[in-house]
Amino acid sequence: MATKSTGGKIASTAGRTLGNPNASQIQRSLAGSALAQAGTSKVTSKAMETKASAALQSQTSSGTTKALAGSVVAQSRKKP
Repeated sequence: MATKSTGGKIASTAGRTLGNPNASQIQRSLAGSALAQAGTSKVTSKAMETKASAALQSQTSSGTTKALAGSVVAQSRKKP
């Protein structure tokens, strides 16, 4: 199980993203996932991990999208 949780900087970015009317659907989805995991031991679902992975691999993803996606992927279930 992942032992990481969303840090303050990413939580702040996620909060600003959710408050931004111009944020894309993927940014909002990643931000919601990151905030849901802040200060908890929750892990990323497989579906959200897939979305985050695709965002990281996309050449058109913004820096904000990639930062949120990186946090979400870092909190996914890892096999030891």
